[in-house]
Amino acid sequence: MAPTIRPVSRTGRVEEMDQSMVEEDQDDAEGARSGPSGGYVALAGVGADAHSVGLTVLRTALSREGFDVVFLGVQQDLESILRAAATADAVLISNMDGHAKYYLADLRSARLEACVDGQLWYLGGYPALNGRVADLDGLGFDRVFQGYVSADTVLRYLREDLSRRPLRSAGTAGRASTVELPAVGPLLESNHREEVLQAWGTGASALDIAGNAERLRARTSLADRQREAKVHQEILIQPRTGVSSAEGQAALFSELRKHGADVLSFQIDSLTRNNQYEDIERILKAADDLPPDFSQLNGYPAVNLGMEEMARLSAMFEDTPFQVRHSTRDPRLLAELTFGAGIAAFEGGALSYNLPYFRDYPIVHAIQRWRYVDRLAGRYHADFGITIDREFFGVLTACLVPPCIAAAVNVFEALLAAQCGVKSVTLGYAEQGSRAQDVAAVRALQRLGEDYLARFGFGDVQVSVVWHQFMGAFPRSKEKARMILRGSAESAVLSGAVRLMLKTHAEAVRIPSLEDNRESLALVRDLCRSRRTGAHPGDRVRFEEELIVAEASAIVDSALAATGHDVGQAVVLAVERGWVDVPFSPSRWNAGSALPLRDCQEAVRFVETGELPFPDDIKAFHRDAVAERVRRDRRDVVALLERDLSATARGDFDDWPLA
Repeated sequence: MAPTIRPVSRTGRVEEMDQSMVEEDQDDAEGARSGPSGGYVALAGVGADAHSVGLTVLRTALSREGFDVVFLGVQQDLESILRAAATADAVLISNMDGHAKYYLADLRSARLEACVDGQLWYLGGYPALNGRVADLDGLGFDRVFQGYVSADTVLRYLREDLSRRPLRSAGTAGRASTVELPAVGPLLESNHREEVLQAWGTGASALDIAGNAERLRARTSLADRQREAKVHQEILIQPRTGVSSAEGQAALFSELRKHGADVLSFQIDSLTRNNQYEDIERILKAADDLPPDFSQLNGYPAVNLGMEEMARLSAMFEDTPFQVRHSTRDPRLLAELTFGAGIAAFEGGALSYNLPYFRDYPIVHAIQRWRYVDRLAGRYHADFGITIDREFFGVLTACLVPPCIAAAVNVFEALLAAQCGVKSVTLGYAEQGSRAQDVAAVRALQRLGEDYLARFGFGDVQVSVVWHQFMGAFPRSKEKARMILRGSAESAVLSGAVRLMLKTHAEAVRIPSLEDNRESLALVRDLCRSRRTGAHPGDRVRFEEELIVAEASAIVDSALAATGHDVGQAVVLAVERGWVDVPFSPSRWNAGSALPLRDCQEAVRFVETGELPFPDDIKAFHRDAVAERVRRDRRDVVALLERDLSATARGDFDDWPLA
């Protein structure tokens, strides 16, 4: 059943909508909507939250309806919004963290000062904590939408409201926001180690690289463990949990190891990810007056607690490989401390830890920082014979990511790392829900990684693939969530992935507890142990594998050919030209013109391929697959996209994997 939508009018009165306004008559296929409106709409997000799925769907719906859209993206400031609003007919703002009153407190006065008036102003997302929309009355919005609202509902109100006033921007079709992308210039060869170690007080402990190597040599490495698992056709299980104290982390590791975890993670907190070490220090000091099990951070603050603590914790489990997982903007200091602590596995890369997480992080800067990490890992191998595994976050935004995009990103990341001397890479893939496509994606990743590395002279680099259980929104139903965990584990084993990143049944309800992780470990452990990888693929798996290889190769080869096979330049160019285009990315550098949708078999295809450099036959294949879905379901693309993005969270499936 569709949720009840409660829009707020200019008077601030909350009105119940007639359900007929929410549920469009879906008896007509795509093309039956009313004609273009001709209005100019500014669309933006405010607040620290980087999720841009809803904004992207709304942008697509507005554009397909004929509105001229300037899309500002997330994490916008008032000045940028007012500048775009100056000639707009409507300004639509989204806030997802409940603090719209804080971010937009000066909106009314700023509009007066800038002489910006006469537009429609809508506010949506989750702008009010606890749904208290009355608190937003003074901000000056014509309508406020709290909670999920379909794109069609917004369009209905927008058409109705605009019909009562003359358009301010008639004849402006074709105007759109553009981002001035950086020129593809030389990539710096910076390696200022002392400067990096001085970024925070704990950095000095990692200075002795020979001593660090001794700790690394004494620990079980992930690269070695994955090599053994491949020989024995095992799949390793890795939960991801982090707390803010060393004592709590030790207890967590002990219990997880006892209940079947093969690999343990230091899951880093979000403030460390943004290099906010001073803020963490204040929080940790304040925590002295709190109960020992109370955590004010959502992960382990490795930089602030220091290398020695991380080394002590990993030494407690010498037979278990450890990894640091983080999504840090500037990873250099964290990498130094990680390797110094004896942990020989570090996740992330210039593309995969950039485009899904940050609004304004130029790819050139990211490559320079990650080259430091990769050179450091390479140095440990060259000077001490120690292999550090570098894993890449092929999950990306986790929202209907076509496998070829994840594959191309992984290939670029692997080549960048291998050029710096890295000898073990793990390519990441997030399950999408179609078993044939997901199994094929893992096979294609392994093949593409090995082929491209060998082509560039890095045939000695070990290549593995890690399977992420479904990373989209989970259902609140415990049984439905368990269904995902079981079916996902079976798919992972069939795929031949060497490692499984574990989810829990509590994903939709809370940050998973130790008990949640124990229960999930028990649920998937027997499934993983009782089966063996390497199942013979069926025809559909083979078809999907060849398609993914062809698509990813088209992306990678186009960029390499255009830059004389300079990998760093190719990565920058691929983003600039939209050849790497991550769906629903918050990054202002990401093109955002490629749009995914499921086909009739639940595989992820492209509604729009944007600037992706696919051959004509591949583009035609995607068009046909989407057209078949539209005909079957008799709904337009936007409605289908909304359904695909929310179906799993709603528990709108009978089995997992889908179909």
